[in-house]
Amino acid sequence: MKLVMISDTHIPKRARAIPAPLLAAIDEGDVVIHAGDWVDTATLDLLEARARRVIGVWGNNDGPDLRGRLPEVARVELEGVRFAVVHETGPASGREQRCETAFPGVDVLVFGHSHIPWDTVTPGGMRLLNPGSPTDRRRQPAGTYLTAVVEEGRLADVTLVQLTPPTRPARP
Repeated sequence: MKLVMISDTHIPKRARAIPAPLLAAIDEGDVVIHAGDWVDTATLDLLEARARRVIGVWGNNDGPDLRGRLPEVARVELEGVRFAVVHETGPASGREQRCETAFPGVDVLVFGHSHIPWDTVTPGGMRLLNPGSPTDRRRQPAGTYLTAVVEEGRLADVTLVQLTPPTRPARP
């Protein structure tokens, strides 16, 4: 099972559209996980139309329309791997312990908010993944998203994909 994990798309405030390479990955994936801050319902509609399955949550920048369609926390088991998805996990300091306490029985927690990719494992073995943002890279060299495979009851081949930053026209 091929996973595509994204967060913080912020369309149309930070970008006009989802980048074409990410759309291609969505088309090839089995499950898309979005960890919030969609900003507009059109992005949710687009993913629901293109992806085989969408698991998503709302973020702090999502209004009542998105909050009416999405949960704050999503939990799902995919081929024996227990996932939770949430937008915000608080500061980086102490994150592993906080998340392990807040999400018992979870194998993988996907989160967003910071726009900064994150991949760690808690002392109890929970994998924490933040795909960054494909459209608002903040202090990162490029926009990002994650891909992974679930096979034989485990998460494998977790890959951070960097998108080529948009080029800006040269000034005369």
